[in-house]
Amino acid sequence: MQALFHPVATLCLAITLSKLANAQSTLSPPGQPARTGAPIGTFQEIGSSLVSGQQLFVGTADKVYFVDKVEGNPTQINGHSAWSSEWALGSNQQRAMNAITNSFCAGGSVLGNGTWINVGGNQGVIVGGDVAPNQDGGGTYDDPDGRRSIRLLTPCDDGNCDWLLSPYQSDQRWYPTLETLEDGTIIILGGCRNGGYVNDAGQDNPTYEFFPPRGPSVPSPVLQRTLPANLYPLTWLLPSGKLLIQSNWATVLLDYKNNQETELDNIPDAVRVYPASAGTIMLPLTPANNYTATILFCGGSNIQPNRWTSPSFIVPTYAASTSCVRLTPDNSRSYVRDDALPEARVMANLIALPNGKIFTLNGAGMGTAGYGDNDWAIGHSYADDPILMPAMYDPDAPTGKRWSRDGLNASTIPRMYHSSATLLADGSIFVTGSNPNPDYTVGPNVRYPTEYRTELFFPSYFNERRPEPRGLLSQLSYGGPSFDVVLNSDDLFGDIKNIESASVVVIRTGFSTHSMNMGQRFVQLQTSYTGYQENNTAILHVGQLPPNPAVLAPGPALIFVVVNGVPSIGQLIMVGSGTLGAQNTLAVADLPSPSIVEPQKQSGSGSNTKDNNSGIRTDSASWLWAIAMIAITLVFGL
Repeated sequence: MQALFHPVATLCLAITLSKLANAQSTLSPPGQPARTGAPIGTFQEIGSSLVSGQQLFVGTADKVYFVDKVEGNPTQINGHSAWSSEWALGSNQQRAMNAITNSFCAGGSVLGNGTWINVGGNQGVIVGGDVAPNQDGGGTYDDPDGRRSIRLLTPCDDGNCDWLLSPYQSDQRWYPTLETLEDGTIIILGGCRNGGYVNDAGQDNPTYEFFPPRGPSVPSPVLQRTLPANLYPLTWLLPSGKLLIQSNWATVLLDYKNNQETELDNIPDAVRVYPASAGTIMLPLTPANNYTATILFCGGSNIQPNRWTSPSFIVPTYAASTSCVRLTPDNSRSYVRDDALPEARVMANLIALPNGKIFTLNGAGMGTAGYGDNDWAIGHSYADDPILMPAMYDPDAPTGKRWSRDGLNASTIPRMYHSSATLLADGSIFVTGSNPNPDYTVGPNVRYPTEYRTELFFPSYFNERRPEPRGLLSQLSYGGPSFDVVLNSDDLFGDIKNIESASVVVIRTGFSTHSMNMGQRFVQLQTSYTGYQENNTAILHVGQLPPNPAVLAPGPALIFVVVNGVPSIGQLIMVGSGTLGAQNTLAVADLPSPSIVEPQKQSGSGSNTKDNNSGIRTDSASWLWAIAMIAITLVFGL
């Protein structure tokens, strides 16, 4: 029975048998975006937030969470102004949440079990941001001192989750940075004890600690020697297991397990850390670059340490930088200059898109982050000349051609200090916030008011018919058996050749605040394929994550299948075990060689033939094909 060896049917049956043993671990196929006819390359207002979006993160595929500083937001909760909220994307409904203590300029990240933490903040305040006489709550805002708070939120889709305070407290921290580690715990770095435009020796907290706690805070030499611009130190977990820390002009590798810092070259051209607030991002980790981390820094401001506090420093008259530089810290101690920004910019957000490009938005051309009552401030703002036009960076383009504005349109809303942005599961960008003021400040004569208007930006792929892959796993391991994803002709846009460049990417969108998306990361999985010309369908053979949790720390993330530059709707998955602790690593499975199977040539007579007149498959081949398709339908829901 020669027909039993028909390549498509044989492979489909093999996939069916393997999936039947583990069918519940696969996700239902993603659908199409709920929004149709979106204005491509354009920002679109979708409503006003309940609180201003100083801090922002995606908690579930449907829920985005806001954390603000304590101020007079009109929305009330428990008899006082709210400073946290939830936005349900599907219904466009919002609800106020209780952040409990003052979260002004806190840091955030997500634990390996899916719980988000929000660390530090400000003393309790009254109207206008002045320190409250009672630090235990009560008064107008009922906002206890938040400088030692660790707030916990396990996101939900039923509206029944809210912030809790951990019984553990951190050291006093305002402007701390958080990064998730290989075991799903979190390191908390730096900050100051009382706040301000820049740091000073009297309130500096140049240490790091862990959550869950591992003991007292540990001194950090690089944070000790980089005053006054050492707040929100720019930090990434590297595949080597070390941490890259960039503070003021200095750069180090931190071996946090042994408390050892190795100095790298100073960063050229500009200060990138807050309040110079450059746009920063780790570029995609891919099989092609052997999962080697390269960090991109764009913009900021060329300000020497003694200049920050000089009486002659009129901040909003000082131009930002156009400089972009790259560093590959596990391979080199030296920065490399990259293509300059299209214009000078501080407070830019850099957002990784599923197609591998970097979307750049928000910020200003003059000044820095921060606000105050100085007579030279723009209202209260230390920045001016808002940059309304976005730009796109292609890390794979040749030097000199990496920045583009083709097909992009400007926003009409200035997004400067205390604005935020994040990628959503449908591939759009959620953009909100901006408030360079000490409190709720609105009105027709306010140049840069407290901003509640919220936008979506729609990349070029948004209105395309999205791939609907069958067989994606709901949980990824570090190494281990590969899995197969089925793509039909529509998913391949009718061209079997598109399977050759198809990819599977995992994106952790991160915690957005102060022009950073703490923990944002893009990892492309190893893939191979078997395509079938006969009906323009394909199997994408997908490897698990590299057997190294430092490539992508455990916890929730979005998974996308990208075909011809068009991503599927992202689906929320768990990376790693879903628990805190050392992650199991497994041997990497071999993937079959990529191939495209041509239609089987058929001639003569017998069971595996086509009628010369009708071209219709007969007998054995026909029923075997039918069985294979039925099996795939049962398993993948085709």
